[in-house]
Amino acid sequence: MDIVPETRADTVNTEAEAGERDGWMSRLRRNWRRIVLAVLAFIALPYLLILFYTIEFVRPVSTLMLRDLALLRGYDRQWVEFDAISPNLVQAVMMSEDGQYCRHGGVDWGEMRAVVNEALAGEQTRGASTIPMQTAKNLFLWNGRSFLRKAMELPLAVAADFIWSKRRLMEIYLNIAEWGPGIYGIEAAAQHHFNVPAAKLSRRQAALLAVSLPNPYERNAGKPGRGLQRLARLIERRASGSGDYIKCLYE
Repeated sequence: MDIVPETRADTVNTEAEAGERDGWMSRLRRNWRRIVLAVLAFIALPYLLILFYTIEFVRPVSTLMLRDLALLRGYDRQWVEFDAISPNLVQAVMMSEDGQYCRHGGVDWGEMRAVVNEALAGEQTRGASTIPMQTAKNLFLWNGRSFLRKAMELPLAVAADFIWSKRRLMEIYLNIAEWGPGIYGIEAAAQHHFNVPAAKLSRRQAALLAVSLPNPYERNAGKPGRGLQRLARLIERRASGSGDYIKCLYE
């Protein structure tokens, strides 16, 4: 069998690759502290923003709003204070999205355990996201299911629920939630879908907006199909009997 001798070019290429690899490793060793600090700063930033957002006049924007700005789409959002939002809407959203909002500390651990057990059993899982979890995702994270996002979302939700009052948390959520392409916040949603301010939403309008939240691109609160109307009637009945469930917001 003939043996092809190694040429000088092969030797030079091998030495160059080794030198490049050693140079990269050397730069990594020199800069590892900066890399670690950058990662820690990235992780800490949302928690610092949670503290900053306790200031009443600060009006947070979501990652989706920032995306729309970056893509030059623009968006419609008109911030309103909690007291300028119809209680009909608050009740409907709670009964649709998070019935235990006043009772948990950011995460409904009972629901979370049930979802994990369903997943382990190979069953189709239902959503277990609370309003604090959705607020944390909208403010600091991204859409789409992943274990990484959920792992980051849970402690952020607990921190937000602990630091903010329930009223402040609900105010932020209702002002950053998406109710259609480029339609953010309940005031813009109420005006867009029903031509009324958020303070004047009726029980049926509030219920339609609440049940459109899980998928506002396909569920149009202003032009509901039969399925959406059926869901809205169910949420309207639940909202009318919400009573003790909303005491933390209207005490």
